[in-house]
Amino acid sequence: MSTVSVVTLAKGRPAHLRNVLRGLERQTQPPAAFIVAVMQETPYDLPEVGFPVHQIPVRGRELPLAAARNRGVAAVDSDAVVFLDVDCIPAPDLVADYTRGLSELDGLLMGEVLHLPERATLGTWDYAGLDAVAERHSDRRGPPASGIEICNDYRCFWSLNFAIRRATFLATGGFDERYTGYGGEDTDFGKLLDRSGIPIAWIKGARAYHQYHPHHMPPVHHLESVVRNAELFEAKWGYRTMGHWLYAFKVMGLIDDTPDRPIRILRRPDAADLALTGQLGHQPYTNSASVIRAIEARMDAGAAANAPAPVTA
Repeated sequence: MSTVSVVTLAKGRPAHLRNVLRGLERQTQPPAAFIVAVMQETPYDLPEVGFPVHQIPVRGRELPLAAARNRGVAAVDSDAVVFLDVDCIPAPDLVADYTRGLSELDGLLMGEVLHLPERATLGTWDYAGLDAVAERHSDRRGPPASGIEICNDYRCFWSLNFAIRRATFLATGGFDERYTGYGGEDTDFGKLLDRSGIPIAWIKGARAYHQYHPHHMPPVHHLESVVRNAELFEAKWGYRTMGHWLYAFKVMGLIDDTPDRPIRILRRPDAADLALTGQLGHQPYTNSASVIRAIEARMDAGAAANAPAPVTA
C-alpha cells in the first residue's frame, strides 16, 4: 500500500477533531490526505497542515454515518483508507502500521483502541500522558501479541478505528445507506464482508486513543434509531442485531421486542434511565454489561421484596 488516506466523520466536537488532526501531524508516515465527512451545516475551522485536508458535506436529518463513510472513500484516490471516528486520536505509527498490515492482508484490519478519561486531552497533551491514563475496554477483544490475527465472528467489527484497501471497499458496494442515526450500520458491513469472503482481522498496533465525551451505554439516547436499524437488519438478514442493547432496553421497560413482531417502544428514557446508563467524567468508558447487571440486580431485589412471606406452622 503506497498511499493511505484517513477519513473521519464529524458533527460538532471541534476540539476532538483538532486533536485528530494533531495526531495525524505527528505520524511517522503522513497520510496522503485527510477527509472530513462533515455532517453539519458549516465546515470546521482547521489549521493548515503538511498534507491535504478536504471537508466533504454530507446531508441528512439524522446522523448519516453509512453515507458519510461512503462519501469519504469517494473523495480520495489512495490505495487504502483508514477510518477514524472524530473522537479517536491516532498514535504516531497508526498510518504506518495499517500500511504494512494491508500490504500483507487484503481485508479489513482493526487497530487497537484505548479509552481516555475526561481531562486527558486538556491543554498541550502528549502520548506519554495519554498512555499513563488510557484504559482498554473490558468488553472488547484486545490486539494480538504480534502481527495480524483473523477474526472469525463478523460481529467483532468495531468501526471507530479500521482500515481497508480502497478497491476492496468499493467492490463491496460500501455501507448500506438505509441505516441512519446510531447503530447497526457497522455490523451490517461486517456481515457483508463475511458473506463476501473478505477477512476481518485484528492488528497489533495502529493504536487510537478514544477521547471522552458524555455518552450512554446502552445508548438509550439513541433508542429510536437503534430500534429502527435493528428491524432493518432483520428484514435484510433474517435476524436482529444489537441484541445486547435490545435486551437492556427490554429489562428497563423501554421496549417490547417479542419475536416475529415489530419492536414497540413503550416509553422514552427518563432521568433515572439516563443516570443509570450515563458515562461519568472519571470513567474512560462505560459498558452495557455493567448496566445490565445493575438492572438485573435491581429486578431481583424487587422480586424478593414482593415475594409472599413463607408460611410458618
